[in-house]
Amino acid sequence: MKFSEMTYTRPDMDQLFAQLDQLTARLEQAASGADQLAAYREKEALLSGFDTQASICAIRHTVDTRDKFYEEEEAYLDQQYPLVSEKCQAFNRALVASPFRPELEEALGKLVFVNIELELKSFSPEIVPLMQEENRLTTEYQKLYASARVEFMGKTLTIAQLGPYKQDPDRAVRKAALEAEGGFFDQHQEEFDQLFDQLVKNRTQQAQKLGFENYVPLSFLRMGRNCYSPEDLDGFRQQVVRDLVPLTTQVKERQKKRLGLESFTLYDDPLKFKDGSAKPQGTPEEIMAAGKTMYHELSEETGKFIDLMLDNQLFDVLAKEGKAPGGYCTSLPDYKYPFIFSNFNGTSGDVDVLTHEAGHAFAGYVAARSIETHALQWPTMEGAETHSMSMEFLTAPWHHLFFGPMTDKYELSHAEDALTFIPYGCLVDHFQHEVYSRPEMTPQERNDTWARLEKLYRPYLDMKDLPFYGRGAGWQRQTHIYQSPFYYIDYCLAQVMSLQFFALSLEDREKAWEKYMAFVRLGGTKTFVDLAHAVDLRSPLDQGCVKDVCQAAFQWTEQHLTE
Repeated sequence: MKFSEMTYTRPDMDQLFAQLDQLTARLEQAASGADQLAAYREKEALLSGFDTQASICAIRHTVDTRDKFYEEEEAYLDQQYPLVSEKCQAFNRALVASPFRPELEEALGKLVFVNIELELKSFSPEIVPLMQEENRLTTEYQKLYASARVEFMGKTLTIAQLGPYKQDPDRAVRKAALEAEGGFFDQHQEEFDQLFDQLVKNRTQQAQKLGFENYVPLSFLRMGRNCYSPEDLDGFRQQVVRDLVPLTTQVKERQKKRLGLESFTLYDDPLKFKDGSAKPQGTPEEIMAAGKTMYHELSEETGKFIDLMLDNQLFDVLAKEGKAPGGYCTSLPDYKYPFIFSNFNGTSGDVDVLTHEAGHAFAGYVAARSIETHALQWPTMEGAETHSMSMEFLTAPWHHLFFGPMTDKYELSHAEDALTFIPYGCLVDHFQHEVYSRPEMTPQERNDTWARLEKLYRPYLDMKDLPFYGRGAGWQRQTHIYQSPFYYIDYCLAQVMSLQFFALSLEDREKAWEKYMAFVRLGGTKTFVDLAHAVDLRSPLDQGCVKDVCQAAFQWTEQHLTE
């Protein structure tokens, strides 16, 4: 069924809650593990229907944030999600206390219970009003961000549409584009500061009501971190500072020389080559057609996947007025469909949609058809991001379809970006740790913290002449910090995984693809560390992994420069 033909109906919440209560009662009164397993399967099917309607609503709201109907529906659902969590918690408490748990673990897998126990620690009916308010605030942030209209070079543009100007070979244009972007945030400085202040206080209150000192340990539970500790992540960030930042500083020194610059500022960072960064060759329609060719040639399974996506309107990728910023992949579980949202703007990021977001979508497509238990179809987020970031490298033989004569440029800048991204992602994570550990920080103190950490993770950047960035407020354009706290480190862990797939693909592309498919087919049946080891890869948390993997990728970029 085409997405445009899908009917959205506001879920009957009273009926849903009554059904969940009935299933919980059945679970508690069941005389056998088989009866409990049947109740569990019914609960998953029931929530699949709710999640499908919620996804349709969220997609249509982000496609046009000005649509009042879907704005109101999204606001309504924001209030319902915590109430659904409350009902699910009652079911899950009965499930983990089951006298038939060994039998259920045999049928569902022990990891289902490990993850449920983490969820139970992260929720209480007492915090439902705070969760509802948190949802309202994140939606308000998204709406404010999406409202941006920037007057630039005689045009009225969204933030996404400024993208190509940030990569313009003319330094003055690049600087002006960043100034225009920063100007919007400066104009709304008080609103952005207040929204984040409210979110920090709200999340801190949730944590304290659950018995935590602050939001940091609660966030760890909510991200489903089931195989490593906060100390392990701190060790990972330390590895990045010690072993990777010196390499990324060299990468940026090379870039500065390529551009013929004496100094390297923030507005130079997006431009990879003096005559311009690699750009897709062709219209959006031609880019999508090239994507279809790529996936048909990659494998039979990816060919079927891309046909499903294109035939059923499961992409919305053009930047337009009123559209929410960023990009994402979500799912429509009742249909077993993924959906990809993005904002094409004429940069290489447009192609990343067909590799990164399609990596997520393909993994979801495979899991929905091969793993019965919904709770095990997706791994935790660092595993899911491995699907997407690795696909970016494994589709390299088809990059020429998008970039033509600029293919070598793209591949070099893509590998360099993979390396330089990891410290940035750690910066985002480290910043959040400091902010939520000191929730009483003022807006100025938060900006000062960001500026200090910038020098640790991105010491090569000069923020001069850019008021918004110069005052340390650049973090406010990173939507995850507002909407998905503590998510960003998952990208960093996944990027290290992707660089292992990249190295393997250079040696044996067929073997790399087989290993990738083995990783994808496991879905969420194992923890992230166990997923890595199951396909004979190193976990990014292993001591020395960052150094070895990133050094190998850096050496490839050195060699690629001379070819």
